[in-house]
This record gives sequence, structure tokens and C-alpha cells, in this order.
Amino acid sequence: MNNEVDRIMENPFLETLAFFSVAGIALILFLAIFEAVTRYSVSGEIKKGNLSVAMATGGKVFGICNIFRFAIQKNDGLLEVLQWAGIGFVLLLTAYYVFEFLTPYYNIDEEIQKDNKAVGFIAMVLSVSLSYVIGACVT
Repeated sequence: MNNEVDRIMENPFLETLAFFSVAGIALILFLAIFEAVTRYSVSGEIKKGNLSVAMATGGKVFGICNIFRFAIQKNDGLLEVLQWAGIGFVLLLTAYYVFEFLTPYYNIDEEIQKDNKAVGFIAMVLSVSLSYVIGACVT
């Protein structure tokens, strides 16, 4: 089985398709996990036009994809990429909780749900910024 996968991954077009497909599926899974840990419905709030939720979610999408970029760039095998991207996602999720912990005077989720654009923007920038730090650590 591994020989078959290695032979497929030698073709740059099939390799690109494999990495793209796996990253896309993982992105959907990781966003579902983020949806589960937030106190609001991401899709429902975006449907209502909540820009703060859109910014925070956009930052998460960018962050996850950026971590995948680093993982793909620095690793050869699909399994290694998935492992490092998974570790990166856990770190990004941890950062979300640290952000919540470091702001005890207001609740991040509530402020984003109330469409507090300043909080949504900070959440977006934190996800994007930390994805670069996390990505640089991925080996």
C-alpha cells in the first residue's frame, strides 16, 4: 500500500490534488471543531451579517490554511503533513482559549456575537499572526 501511495505522490499533479484534498477536508473538520467550542452559531451569525464573526472565522480559515502551507512546504509525506497540521491546529485552538483567559473583563465569544468589530478584528489578527509563528515551528 505504501509503495502505491509513494508512486502516486511522485506525480506532481496527483501530489497537489492529494494535499489540496486533504487540506480541504481537514479545514472543514477544524472549522467544525471551532464551531463546537464557540458559544454562538458561526453560520447563523454570518447569515445575519455579523461582520465580527466573519472576521474571526476568516482569521481562523487563513490561520489553518497557513499552517497547512508550512506543513506541506517542510514535510514530504502526507501523513507527516497531517500530523504537523494537526499539532498546529491544536496550538491555534489553545491560543483561542488563552485569548479568552487573558481578557477576563469581557467574554470574547459574547463580544463577537454582539458584533463588536474591534474584538472580531483582534481575533482575526491573532489567528493570522499566530499561524505564522506556529507554521515556522512546524518541522
